[in-house]
Amino acid sequence: MDDDDQPLHIAMYPWFAFGHLSPFLSLSNKLAERGHRISFLLPDRTQSKLELLNFYPNLIQFIPLVLPAVEGLPPGSETTAEIPVALHPLLMAAMDATKPQVKTALSKLKPDYIFYDFTYWLPKLASKYGIKSVHYCTTSMAAISYLLVPATNKVEKGIDTQITEDEWMQQPRGFPPSSIRLRRHEAKAMSFITYRDYGNISFHERLTLSFRNADALCFRSSRELEGRFVDFIGDQYGKQVLLSGPLLPKPPSLKLEEKWDKWLNQFEPRTVIFCSFGSECRMEKDQFQELLFGFELTDMPFFVAVKPPFGALTMDEALPRGYKERIEDRGMIESGWVQQQLIMAHPSVGCFVSHCGLSSVTETLVNNPQLVLLPNTGDQYIIARLLAEDLRVGVEVEKKEDNGWFTKENICKAIFTVMDEDNEIGKVVRENRLKMKELLVRDGFEDDYMTDFIEQLRDVDDDPFRD
Repeated sequence: MDDDDQPLHIAMYPWFAFGHLSPFLSLSNKLAERGHRISFLLPDRTQSKLELLNFYPNLIQFIPLVLPAVEGLPPGSETTAEIPVALHPLLMAAMDATKPQVKTALSKLKPDYIFYDFTYWLPKLASKYGIKSVHYCTTSMAAISYLLVPATNKVEKGIDTQITEDEWMQQPRGFPPSSIRLRRHEAKAMSFITYRDYGNISFHERLTLSFRNADALCFRSSRELEGRFVDFIGDQYGKQVLLSGPLLPKPPSLKLEEKWDKWLNQFEPRTVIFCSFGSECRMEKDQFQELLFGFELTDMPFFVAVKPPFGALTMDEALPRGYKERIEDRGMIESGWVQQQLIMAHPSVGCFVSHCGLSSVTETLVNNPQLVLLPNTGDQYIIARLLAEDLRVGVEVEKKEDNGWFTKENICKAIFTVMDEDNEIGKVVRENRLKMKELLVRDGFEDDYMTDFIEQLRDVDDDPFRD
């Protein structure tokens, strides 16, 4: 057997958030499909929650880790889904404290590569055992190019790393041609997000070091979507940039629950608005209610699957007075988990309102619903600009510049823009959406990317950590 045909052994160690665990497992499945062996490091009890998504248990082995106790972190907490956002830094500290366990595992497993994201200390540890490290980024290249490069440049110059609001609103020097820019309210939010403590160092230092210390960088994207950012990121970090392709979701083997199928079947094709904001996104109560008023204003049927807003323990407590009675025949509001992929694929669904998580919008691009973008935080701002302004495959909800407030009229307008057959902007967006879908689902598209990805992975150069 030629060396290039030898199966690889790859370890995975993602941040303990399902928005990271799931993409890492998707990549693991794609690699295992081609015969490569995966050792997937994850918290002990979280293993059971991912087993159904492990399509190759003969090749993908879960390696459970026990999280050490950290003061202030509720006992038994293993992922970000189990704790409020304010406690995420403590979970990161617990993850850092697994370093001795990871060291023991790597010394025994001795994989060829380890893929990671937030554990900036991992490359140096892996290098001691001759293991190459790959930073696998679960967000878009556009987001990294815009949000991380300015902070990285300041770190390199050894000056104060705090970025001002005005600086956040400007594209980094050398940024590829793009309409992407942060609004004023987003720049304010980024100052907090980027420089907050995240474990033993700030969030931006953690990410910067994670990128700098890797042997190579990898993104779940494609040149067709973000090709202009490949060279920019590679030049900024002096690293080889690998693209795995967008890792499109595998069609579910289960059927849509009967109650949801029956409810959706009441409506004409492409007439239902579907809104889902993921497992961790929570809104302020007043904006949550404004969102619901916007759906009501459209006079269209809608299905909303979001968590109760801040200040409300239950969904009933969060709803405006009299709202449930007014929308009873055409509105469905759920606070628990729903079968998002199957709902999105239902013939009656014509519009998807998304918080701009990369996995969710990727699911939309390979389905039929039109895309309305309502970013909530961080990289979602950049993903929204990429899709709405650069690629023009969706429409972003207008917000006030200073505080990010949106109105029910803004929600309604964005939905009508993509749904109204006579709207000129909507026509362009719908045409671009169709072209994008045809590209992504084209026979061989994913396979070609995975073939190139594995070939480039075999050629990754060693890092300076290895003397």
